[in-house]
Amino acid sequence: MRKISIFVILVLTVIFPSPAFSQVKVPVLIYHSIDAYTGHGEKELYVTPENFEKQLLYLKKQGYTPLTFEKWQELKRVKKPIFITFDDGYKNNLTILPIFQRAASLQFHPAATIFVISDFIGRPNRLSPADLKKFVDSGFFSIQSHTATHPDLTKTKHLSYELADSKRKIEAITSKPVIALAYPYGKVNSRVVEETKKNYTFGLSTIPKFFTESGQKNENYLIPRLYVTYSTTIEDFAKLLKES
Repeated sequence: MRKISIFVILVLTVIFPSPAFSQVKVPVLIYHSIDAYTGHGEKELYVTPENFEKQLLYLKKQGYTPLTFEKWQELKRVKKPIFITFDDGYKNNLTILPIFQRAASLQFHPAATIFVISDFIGRPNRLSPADLKKFVDSGFFSIQSHTATHPDLTKTKHLSYELADSKRKIEAITSKPVIALAYPYGKVNSRVVEETKKNYTFGLSTIPKFFTESGQKNENYLIPRLYVTYSTTIEDFAKLLKES
């Protein structure tokens, strides 16, 4: 009888796996500039507004649920969670807002995280404090940190300033918690992770794969991201979202 009971438990475990053992696999997309490329800067870091809108509408059609890091706990509660992130805080990111407004519906709420370099806020071609407030007030965006000056964190001697000061400055502008950090150039090591833990709940790299929630140590500080680039076609975009 005991052997039969154990067998039944094993079968039920396979058919109805415990949430504690289930893995959540989530795509986290990374963008930079949303603008036409005119010869300035690295071409692959641009995505045209037209292509970005096509990609967003693809997510809408396929039933994805965009989240920001404040809603991380909803990963297992929503259908097809996805994170849309933008690095550097370029002024051309303002083109995202009307695209989100057009795509929004009762069934689809666009959401994105913009990682800004705090000491660059208000510079030419960068988002201003007023821009950041506009984004937050729209209800579509979360403003998070990309450090104070965008150094290689594995080499800088000013980790505390880069992480803590940028957090304070952004929070002073937006009046919202800053809980996520995007590592410049994706560079991270154990020292950087430990310092990041003092100020943030999440750390994002540029390792090109899906995030897998598996309970491993520091996994929330080593979140990978998938690049969307100038040459990414809508067919490429669809393939990107299919985990290999």
